[in-house]
Amino acid sequence: MRYDDNWQTRYAEMTATPQEALAHMKSGQRVFIGTGCGAPQELIAAMTGRARSVSNVEIIQLLTKGEAPYASKKLSDSFSLNAFFISSNVREVIQEGFGDYTPILLSDVPRLLDSGAMPIDIALIQVTPPDERGRVSLGVSVDIVKSAIENATLVIAEVNPNMPWTHGDTMVDVFDLDILVPVDRPILERELDPPNKIALKIAKSAAALIPNGSTIELGLGRVPGYGRIPQVVMQFLSERRDIGFHTEMISDAIISLVESGAVTGAMKSIDRGKISASFCMGTKKLYDYIHDNPLFSFRPTEYINDPNVIAKHRRMVSVSMALEIDLTGQVCSDSVGGRFYSGIGGTVDFNRGAAKSERGRAIIVLPSVSKDGTRSLVVSALQPGSGVVINRASVHYVVTEHGVAYLHGKSIQERAMELISIAHPDFREQLFREAVAAKYLRPDLARFGNRFSLPGEEAMRATYLMEDGTQVNFRSIRPTDEPHMRDLIYNLSQETIYYRFMSHQQRFTSRQIQDFVYIDHRRDVAVVATLPEVQGDQIIAVGTYYLNESTNKAEVAFVVRDSWQGKGLGTFIFQHLIKIAKRNGIAGFTAEVLRENERMQSVFNNSGLKVASSLEEGVYSYDMAF
Repeated sequence: MRYDDNWQTRYAEMTATPQEALAHMKSGQRVFIGTGCGAPQELIAAMTGRARSVSNVEIIQLLTKGEAPYASKKLSDSFSLNAFFISSNVREVIQEGFGDYTPILLSDVPRLLDSGAMPIDIALIQVTPPDERGRVSLGVSVDIVKSAIENATLVIAEVNPNMPWTHGDTMVDVFDLDILVPVDRPILERELDPPNKIALKIAKSAAALIPNGSTIELGLGRVPGYGRIPQVVMQFLSERRDIGFHTEMISDAIISLVESGAVTGAMKSIDRGKISASFCMGTKKLYDYIHDNPLFSFRPTEYINDPNVIAKHRRMVSVSMALEIDLTGQVCSDSVGGRFYSGIGGTVDFNRGAAKSERGRAIIVLPSVSKDGTRSLVVSALQPGSGVVINRASVHYVVTEHGVAYLHGKSIQERAMELISIAHPDFREQLFREAVAAKYLRPDLARFGNRFSLPGEEAMRATYLMEDGTQVNFRSIRPTDEPHMRDLIYNLSQETIYYRFMSHQQRFTSRQIQDFVYIDHRRDVAVVATLPEVQGDQIIAVGTYYLNESTNKAEVAFVVRDSWQGKGLGTFIFQHLIKIAKRNGIAGFTAEVLRENERMQSVFNNSGLKVASSLEEGVYSYDMAF
């Protein structure tokens, strides 16, 4: 690529100053402003400078960075703002009612412009200088800009040598532009806010759901006080292999990920080997990196955001931001309580596409609680006025700093339990009561309302690596484990059931299953050994102790799924329970073991504790002091 050094002479008749160019703007016209960091600042300033000369000029935009002086209450008679996505520089004027917001799927915006339903009189954009063949590049912002150029009556372009030349579908013939305005100023820069601990924890959990060979979309949404969590996910992908990108936006974080070798795009189903995006927002370092770099392919929104194109990628993973979610799975991401905050953007497009992709995963991330800690973002009902962006039938994975919930195909009761389990601990009992009151949960579960909080949850966690390399995870039992606990019990052999329950019972009531999972964690402990599965953890072992407060000793018991017995799990889970009990100040364990259950006796006798036992009527009574 080589710029035409004489372009200003060659296209002199098309060249004008910003003020001369904006003299063409008339009252009542609709003006489009280019997106993100490609927003043409000098044209915007010249347009705003004509405020006293015009009225009822409608400004439409996706999102812009930099100054937005036209978005002002004082200038509302001259300029009315209509945004497809609410960026920070226009949020206040829209929330105060002096600007407007059009909720629309981002993939539908080009069709809206092409149809003539929203005709554009003037498009203000920013491009590179022309090359020797008379072509310019749209640089950092292609998105809906390409459609705006094609549909605007008058196209005014800042021509800036600092704009990077980008590859893909970014080139426009200079004669498809009407007025060229030479400028020489740095492209707007936008650094991501440093993530806090909660954002990092959420991003790490989301990254764990992204396998090697995935094609990824990381959304541009943000939550006040937490930043753009989807973009933080890139910090945890450097060890992956053959990652690809098909995404709306890229930021500086892509550079280190590419240089780590994680990003090759070799497994992409289409655009193989390319990082596909529609715009970028970052620093000069990023702009220099993408300049004339064939690794990057910038394409218009009608391609990048097309759910059918997205779904063609095998292992397509989308990570989108939410502002709030209710217990049935309704996701709000553009507003809270009637106050519009951002927009629908590409959330629905990528959620649909990833869900339809072969082995794809659609992930929603959000913090469990507002920044000041006063409000749960997992709620029993969305606040009045909050808009549903992803409906309850379309939500799949939900990630907070407290874990991952998989909702697709789950009943209302199951998803309510899943979401309460990943809500902030301070709000779980309240959410549980509200779920019972709303009839999301069976009324008979109300008796467990004070057992939903999991104090000391982190202390319950452990991992056990088996000789064959299988990693087993240990954590507290949760109410959401009820179906998995039922599966465990009904798949135990009669011998194992007899050893554990000292009976040959073949039927367990719902109340019995509930008593296993609804533990009073203030007094008792139950930990499960799990293996990860898409639909939720498979439980392969469970260990419990029940405190006798009068003796400060706890009765201990555990059971291992038959196919996993003889692999050291019983010994490990017992030692893990000992650590937890000691931390809680318990003096020791007691247990009842059938004479035939030699494996359990061996675990206790070789535990390293001070063990005393006595046999009566075929049952050993153990007393184990710490």
